[in-house]
Amino acid sequence: MNLFVDASYSAINKYGEELCGDKVDIVRNDDSVIVVLADGLGSGVKASILSTLTSKIIGTMLLHGATIDEAVETIANTLPVCKVRELAYCTFSILQIFKNQEAYLVQFDNPLVVRLRNGELVDIKTTERKINGRRLLESRLKVTHDDVFMMVSDGVIHAGVGGVLNLGWEWEHVAEYLETMYKPDLSAHSVSKHMLSVCNDLYMRKPGDDTTVVTVKIRTPEIVNVMVGPPVDKDKDTIIVNKFIKEEGKKVVCGGTTSQIVSRVTGKKMETNFDYIHPSIPPIANLEGVDLTTEGVLTLGKTLECIRRYMSHYNELEDNLNLEGKDGVSKLSKILLEESTSIHFFVGRAMNPAHQNPEFPLDLGIKLKLVDEIIKHLKSLGKDVVVEYY
Repeated sequence: MNLFVDASYSAINKYGEELCGDKVDIVRNDDSVIVVLADGLGSGVKASILSTLTSKIIGTMLLHGATIDEAVETIANTLPVCKVRELAYCTFSILQIFKNQEAYLVQFDNPLVVRLRNGELVDIKTTERKINGRRLLESRLKVTHDDVFMMVSDGVIHAGVGGVLNLGWEWEHVAEYLETMYKPDLSAHSVSKHMLSVCNDLYMRKPGDDTTVVTVKIRTPEIVNVMVGPPVDKDKDTIIVNKFIKEEGKKVVCGGTTSQIVSRVTGKKMETNFDYIHPSIPPIANLEGVDLTTEGVLTLGKTLECIRRYMSHYNELEDNLNLEGKDGVSKLSKILLEESTSIHFFVGRAMNPAHQNPEFPLDLGIKLKLVDEIIKHLKSLGKDVVVEYY
């Protein structure tokens, strides 16, 4: 499949609860991407345990080739129905997208999944069947570029009930709002954060239920190449820079020495950009043929902090993370997090002479560790990452 499955979620706990009763599991393998949203009955510790068990059992079983019947049967036998309220201890939605662009959707007592295609609402046809007495809705779909699926827990459609809205937000309003706010360049993460922020406002910042939004967006692959640090063997400068420049996709160079090497090999003049000055972030530079040129260790360190904040799925609505800034950290973070699906790192392992100054105690180990941490987080976001060391 020449498409990338961008999947992300955000959640807020019920007011006064330390744990979220909703759980999302995103599992990737060579054949498909599996997204599970489980909503435990009630809230707090018990709901959190129930939803975690449900999402992990389903995700793991499907990943290892089990059928949905086997997974649901296992859940049915593991989590019985509540005798008092006659409700399932945990409801769930499952979306599995295969490499051949086919998708399989299963919905069990969660709010119905919303689907957009090219920004417009599309009905999802469902077939009802029962497994171990559980009524499930199944759908077989064909996905394509710019398809968007949104899975939500009950907390979303109940947002505002008894407060701002008498009956809550309701599914129709959620679907219409998604259609209105959607833009083609929004990532799955941005869509989830935005929708959750609206829910939080409707709850007047005191959510009456655990509230989770999962967004799955089908994107065209976007390639980014990042060169960090000069190679150990100076004689390989020309070979590596030429390889870097010829690669398909955006180009990013991190490090003063590295950018000077790229400038020398390509014969392109490099100029420091003083259009935007930040007191704690080194300025960027302009270099023809390169989309972004930044300083090295300091910028990478702050970019790692930004990535960690971006990846926090729970209770981070007050975190004003701005990826639209003109500084090097904002620009680099946005490229890595929102404007790429595949990233190729060219990592040089030569010691920068400036870092050997005892008054500037940064060394090669710090740079490599920063790069390794960034790569680890990008992989956990589902991005395809290739690393070459020189």
